[in-house]
Amino acid sequence: MTQATIDTADKVLATTYSRMPVVFEKGAGATLWDTEGRTYTDFLAGIAVCGLGHAHPAVQAALAEQAGKLLHVSNLFYTQPQTELGDWLTRNSFADRVFFCNSGAEANEAAIKLARKYFFDKGETSRFRIISMEQSFHGRTMGSLSATGQEKIRKGFEPVLDGFAFVPFNDVAALRDKLDETVCAVLLEPIQGEGGIVCPDPDYLPAVRRLCDETGTLMILDEIQTGMGRTGKLFAYEHEAAVPDIMTLAKALGNGLPIGAMLAREAVAHAFGPGAHATTFGGTPIMTAGALAVVKTMEAEGIVARAARIGDYFMERLQELQGRHERIEAIRGRGLLLGIKLREDGAPLVQACLARGFVVNCVQGDILRLAPPLIISTREIDALIDCLDNILSTEA
Repeated sequence: MTQATIDTADKVLATTYSRMPVVFEKGAGATLWDTEGRTYTDFLAGIAVCGLGHAHPAVQAALAEQAGKLLHVSNLFYTQPQTELGDWLTRNSFADRVFFCNSGAEANEAAIKLARKYFFDKGETSRFRIISMEQSFHGRTMGSLSATGQEKIRKGFEPVLDGFAFVPFNDVAALRDKLDETVCAVLLEPIQGEGGIVCPDPDYLPAVRRLCDETGTLMILDEIQTGMGRTGKLFAYEHEAAVPDIMTLAKALGNGLPIGAMLAREAVAHAFGPGAHATTFGGTPIMTAGALAVVKTMEAEGIVARAARIGDYFMERLQELQGRHERIEAIRGRGLLLGIKLREDGAPLVQACLARGFVVNCVQGDILRLAPPLIISTREIDALIDCLDNILSTEA
């Protein structure tokens, strides 16, 4: 079955992914099973998506119940799950309003449009440029791609959209030099995920906030990978007390369901009046019911505090590992978004881990990304550390 599935997939699916030679069939918690019956411990969680792990019973129950009642109506009407989820998100964040969509890229598209519309409505039509960060990643639609500061991702799709500029992450002076009367927003990730698990200096995000305040510029935080407890706070901006004007979410919000959200302060969100922006499938009853089960479960089970505690343990174990192996240059990250910077290509280690039953991945060529479900156990972490210890000791 496995090879037949791989052969068919290679024949009919777009070749936009270099897929690993595994066909996953089911999951539970942090464990995955392939079609051959082999088990794997998941330290990627669908790239920081399955915060509650696989097949969580609360999410299953919510989806089953909602599927039996109402899957979809237009956003021309009110629905209870969407309203309840929006209420939960605004009560637990800086924001006053939420726009629901289907993905992180769509959430960033909405944020880009809102920032421009905000200044258009104020009569400041020359303020349309957005400053993003080098090595950032904001999505693959044309707007979010244009805001992404990685040439390898933009290559082949030029010309990208006008109105975007880039400065180095963690460089306050460079940002200050770029901020002029044509800039409407600064867009950045609190931790650069695809850029290599790059954390900000302790005073960087507050400095960005101050610069935005001084120049009347909007601050947009892309929390698609860092949000929903991943860093040990519900939202990563809480670590620095650098509150944005606009924030984007996706990934762990739905625990695998295709849902994204753009959140904003009332004064900014007001620019999105009727007809300014829309989506057919964003915020449908089935997706918001599932996401509502996710956030309620996180709250009831203390998942965010657990992620902080387990993340500290994981960091300690990784630092111990680094102390034993010269092949490791650095350990990066916060909470359960961690990276091992290697002095070599990381792809062979990803393959070696998979062969031993551990799912990790590599970003920027030499950084192993570790973003497990937030319910990962110390026992599972210890097993991965032993695996990496063995690989780094025995395999060239």
